[in-house]
Amino acid sequence: MSKKIKLIWEFRGPTAENTAKHHVIHLNDYIAIEKLNLKQTAVEAVSEFSASAYMIIEESDMPKVKAALKPHRGQYYNE
Repeated sequence: MSKKIKLIWEFRGPTAENTAKHHVIHLNDYIAIEKLNLKQTAVEAVSEFSASAYMIIEESDMPKVKAALKPHRGQYYNE
């Protein structure tokens, strides 16, 4: 069983949540173009002025995705 990685992009300011939602659109486009196995993306609103967009990928895809999309941070993901 392959480990999963949660790659995270953080946004701040009064439009943080809308920016994160828009970023998820681009993440989904990338997943489709690159034909990645996992297709989980979402937005997490932290506060009124802070939100993040994330995608869950397989650990084997991490080097390629990290180089192409430059996430702010990442962590192992447990379902």
